[in-house]
Amino acid sequence: MKIVKFLPVLLLLVLTSCVTVRVATDYDREANFSAYDSYAFYKPGIDKAQISDLDKKRILRSIDAELSLKGMTKSESPDLLISIFTKERERIDVYQRDFGYGWGWNPWWYGGYYGSSVSSKTEGTLFIDLIDAKTKELVWQGMGTANLVTHNIEKKEERIREIVREIIAKYPPGMMEK
Repeated sequence: MKIVKFLPVLLLLVLTSCVTVRVATDYDREANFSAYDSYAFYKPGIDKAQISDLDKKRILRSIDAELSLKGMTKSESPDLLISIFTKERERIDVYQRDFGYGWGWNPWWYGGYYGSSVSSKTEGTLFIDLIDAKTKELVWQGMGTANLVTHNIEKKEERIREIVREIIAKYPPGMMEK
């Protein structure tokens, strides 16, 4: 009976482990993040990102929405400039399955299964750079890595929003400890 109660939790953990976003951040310890309350997108940096213009728009809209939730405003004379860039790689996983019953190795005699399977996924990394508008120096960088969705526009947009949300949740530094 205990195992029946545990199965939904196990299933939830397995499903959520497949959709997680791995986030890392770095920042300038000398920067005064409380002084930053406005931003603008840094077009020269964004233009260099090697993704489609539609995906750039999706990312920028998501960044705009998340920063607005933090009380920041878009401005013609900003405190921060925001740039993005992306990396993409093919991730290949090989699963080895060697199990069976009884003595011996022959799966036809004992009903076991021997073999392996290979799966591949496209994994993308989004970097969000926050640059001090006055000094033109990088003050904060967030990086989110996750499996990409390419076959369904709605799921792709939701995935982009999720990645951006997870990255921006780490800004400003020290907010998670408070």
